[in-house]
Amino acid sequence: MCAPTSVTPEHIQRTTGTGQRLITQLSLPDPTFMGYWNIHQVGNAQQRFFCPTETHRIAVKGPMFLPMQAFPLERHEARSLSFTEEFAFWSLPLNEVNLVCDVAVAQDTDAENCLYVATCNPVSLYFMDMSSKDGHYVDLYDIFPRTVGGIWQPFVTLAPLGSPLKGQVILHEEQSNVVLLLDTNTGSLRRLLLLPDEQATPKRTSWWSSKEEVKCHKMCKEFSHKNWLAFYKEEGNNLIVLDVLEGQVHTISLPINLSSVFLVAEDHWLLVENKTNKKYLLTKPMHLKSEESGVCQLHALNEEPVDAGFGLTTGLEQCVPQAVSSDQLSSENLSAAIGQKISSPNRLVSDKQNYATLVVGFPNLMSPNEVYSWKRDSTLGNRQPLPSDPLYYGRRNKSGVTKRTNCVTIADANQVVRVLAPGDVPLKELYPKDATPPQTSGYLEITDLTTKKLKYIAIPRTTSLTSYTSWLSMISDTDVLMTSLGKQGVVTVDMGGNVRLWETNLETLQRSLREWRNMIGEEDGRPMQITVQRESGLDVSSPKHGKIDEDNAPHVGGNTWAGGTGGRDTAGLGGKGGPYRLDAGHKVYQVSQAEKDAVPEEVKKAAREMAEKAFKQRLREIQMSEYEASIYEKFSGAVRRQVHLLRIILDNLQAKGKERQWLRHQAVGELDDTKIIDSLTGEKAIYKRRGELDPQLGSPQQKPKRLRLVVDVSGSMYRFNGVDGRLERSMEAVCMVMEAFENYEQKFKYDITGHSGDGFNIALVNSNNIPKNNKQRLEIMKIMHAHAQFCMSGDHTLEATEHAIQEIAKEEADEYFVIVLSDANLERYGIPPARFAQALTINPQVNAFTIFIGSLGDQAARLQRTLPAGRSFIAMDTKEIPQILQQIFTSTILSSI
Repeated sequence: MCAPTSVTPEHIQRTTGTGQRLITQLSLPDPTFMGYWNIHQVGNAQQRFFCPTETHRIAVKGPMFLPMQAFPLERHEARSLSFTEEFAFWSLPLNEVNLVCDVAVAQDTDAENCLYVATCNPVSLYFMDMSSKDGHYVDLYDIFPRTVGGIWQPFVTLAPLGSPLKGQVILHEEQSNVVLLLDTNTGSLRRLLLLPDEQATPKRTSWWSSKEEVKCHKMCKEFSHKNWLAFYKEEGNNLIVLDVLEGQVHTISLPINLSSVFLVAEDHWLLVENKTNKKYLLTKPMHLKSEESGVCQLHALNEEPVDAGFGLTTGLEQCVPQAVSSDQLSSENLSAAIGQKISSPNRLVSDKQNYATLVVGFPNLMSPNEVYSWKRDSTLGNRQPLPSDPLYYGRRNKSGVTKRTNCVTIADANQVVRVLAPGDVPLKELYPKDATPPQTSGYLEITDLTTKKLKYIAIPRTTSLTSYTSWLSMISDTDVLMTSLGKQGVVTVDMGGNVRLWETNLETLQRSLREWRNMIGEEDGRPMQITVQRESGLDVSSPKHGKIDEDNAPHVGGNTWAGGTGGRDTAGLGGKGGPYRLDAGHKVYQVSQAEKDAVPEEVKKAAREMAEKAFKQRLREIQMSEYEASIYEKFSGAVRRQVHLLRIILDNLQAKGKERQWLRHQAVGELDDTKIIDSLTGEKAIYKRRGELDPQLGSPQQKPKRLRLVVDVSGSMYRFNGVDGRLERSMEAVCMVMEAFENYEQKFKYDITGHSGDGFNIALVNSNNIPKNNKQRLEIMKIMHAHAQFCMSGDHTLEATEHAIQEIAKEEADEYFVIVLSDANLERYGIPPARFAQALTINPQVNAFTIFIGSLGDQAARLQRTLPAGRSFIAMDTKEIPQILQQIFTSTILSSI
C-alpha cells in the first residue's frame, strides 16, 4: 500500500505571509513491464484484409434559428484566500430537473477558452467564454421534446469545432443518432443526415427506464477541433467519419462488432471488439499509401506477456481502455515516466486495473510495442458503498457500465486525471483516524508520471441536487462530469451546475504559485502558520479561559487548555464556543463555519459576557502598566523614516478653505465706487458682490484641516495576523500617523476610530485629547490589539465609513479627509464593491479614500478596479503610506484647478 508523504493529510493551508493550500500526495507504484502489443494483419500473408469505404455528400436540413438568452457569469477566484489547485468557479442557472450530460471545451490556440455544457431533461445548451462576464443559453426542448411517461429521454453529447468553424458545435443524440450543427454566433441550427436512408423521425428508446440494455450510438471527438468526427453504434460493424468542412461522410465497413473506438491519431484508430475485448488497429490509406482506393486496412493487436525464462511467461491481463491519448508524450516526459532515456512514438492508456499504462512504439511502429503499467491494488468499482455516500454515489447501473468514464489524459503534463467516487479513494491514507472525510461530489485522482505521485482532491458537494438520483447513476459514477482544459488541467461541472477550473500541470502550477506570491507579497522572517480544516463532531458546554500549559505544547480539539486550536469552550483559535481569541503561535485547526453557527444562543451570550469582562480587565491592565520601550520601538522603529517623510509633506500643505470676500469686476451686484468713471466709458463689469474665493498660493490656513482615520479592529485582524501580519501593519500605520501629526495641531486635527463586530464607531484617539507621549501612543496600539482579540465576529466597514464622513463634516475646517484602512476582504462579508463606492462618495465635501494594507490573492486589485478612480490605493508595505497620503492631499489641490 502506498504511504502518504510527510504533508499533513487534510485540506492544508500553508502560509508564509501568504496562504498555500495544496493537497496531500501519495507515492505512485513503480512501473511494471507487462509485455508487448504485436500488430499483425488479419488473414494470411498472401491476402491482406481491407475494409471498404463508401463516400457521399451530407444531406442538410434547415436552418432554423433559435433564440439565445444571456445570463451573468459571476466568476469567483478560488485563490483569493489561499493557493489551491482550483483557481476559479461559478454556477450555471440550471433548473431543478436539469441533468448535466456532457461537458466540452473548444480547443483553440487563442487565449479565449469556450466552455460548452449540455443538459438533458429537458435538452439545453450553455456556452460561455471562461474569461467573460456573460454566458448564453439555448433551449432545445422543441428539438428534443420529452414524451409522456419517460418513453424517450434524449441524451446529448458535444463536439466543438475549430477554425474556420469557430463558435459552431456538433450535438449528437446517442439513442436516435441525430446529429445537429449549432452556430452559437448566429443561433442557426441545422440537422446533418449521415446516411442517405436515415429516418427523418428517429426511433425513440429509453435509456434510463428500459428494462433492456440500450445500444447507443457513440461519437469520437478527439479531432473535432480539426472539423471531423467519427460515429459508431455499440455492437455495430460500421464506422462513419463526418468531415464537416468538406461536407462529406465516409462509411467504413468492418469485419468485427465494435465495443469502443479511440482515435489515437488522425490516420490510426484503436478499435475494441465487442464481447472479446480484442484490440485492432485501423489505418487509413493516406498512411499506408495503399494502391486500393477508398479502403482502410485492419491489423489485429496481440497482447503477448513477458518471457520469464525456462519456458515460463508472466500473465498479461487484457485491459479494456477507458481513455487513450491522441498525442504522444514528449521524449522528456516519456523518459521520466519509465526511468530510461528514450525517444519513440507512444500513447498513454487508462483503464480500471491500472493508474496508467504506457505503450511505447504505438501506433506508428509495426514492431512489438512495449507495455508498461502502474498497477492498482484493486480494480476500480470493486468496493462496498460508503455510509457517507448519498443514494447513488458510486452506484452502478444495471449493465454495469456508466455513460461517462470521467477520465482524461494530459500528455503535456504527463498525467492521467479521473473523477472517482469516495469508495474508490484511499481515504484512510488521506485523513487521520479521528477525522471524518468531508462530504464531496467526488475526488479528482491525478496520476503524475513525472513526479511519480498520486493526488486526491475533494470536489465540494453541490448545495442543490435534482431528486432524479436513479437517473444520475446512469450518467456517471459521481455527480460530476469532467473534460480537459488544454495543457493546464481539467474542468468539472457537477449536477448542481457548479463549474470549477482545476490546474493540475506541475509546471503551470509552479508558475502560477510564483505569480500568486508576487501578487500577494512575501513577509521576510515571518513565522509560517498552517491552517487545517477539521470537523470536531462534539457539542459545546460553557465558555472558559482554560488551563495554562507552561510548556506551550500544541493542543488540538478538546476543551481543557487555553491557546489550543480547533476545540471548544476554551480561549484559542479555530474552535467554537470559546469566550475570545488566544493565539499561542501553533498550527491552527479550524472547525467549519457551519459548526460555529450551530453554537446555542445561551452559550454565545455567556461567551460574549466573558469576553466583555476580560476586555475591561485588559484595559485596566493597559492603563496601569509601565511603559515598555522595547515594544514601542518595534512599531516606531519600523516607520521612523516614513514619519519623517510624512512631516515634510505636512509642512508643505497649502490652505484650501475658501473665504468670503468682496469679488470685484462683476456684471451684477452693488456698484463699485472705484468703477464710476469706467461706467461712463461703457464698461459693464463695474459691480462688486460678496462671495467665496480660493486662497492664494502660500496664504496661511485660517482653520485646521480635519482627518479621521478609520481602522479595522475586527476579530479577523487578530485571527489572520499570523497569516499576513495585517493587525501589526495596521498598528504601524496608526503609530506613524500619531507621531507624524504631533505638533501640527494648527494645521491638522485628527482622530482615529475603529470598527469591528461590536460596532462602527469605536473611539481610539479623540481630536481634543491626542496622545502626548510614547506611553500613551503605545496604549492606543495595545487597545487595538486587545479589541481585535476580545470582540465578536462581524464587519461594519460600510457603517464606519458613512458615519465618519457624516460626523467630520459637522465641524468647520479648511478641508475634510476620511481614510479607511482595509484588508480588502469585503467578499467574506458579502459587501458588494458598488456599495462601498457609494459609501465613499456620500458627501462631495469630504475627501474619502481607502488604503488596502492587505490582500488575499488579487482581492485588492479587483476591488480597486471597481471603485471610483483615485479613491483607493494599495499599500502592501507600510513604507508606501506616506507617498499615498501625499497623493491624497495634493489631489484635492489639483482637483480645484
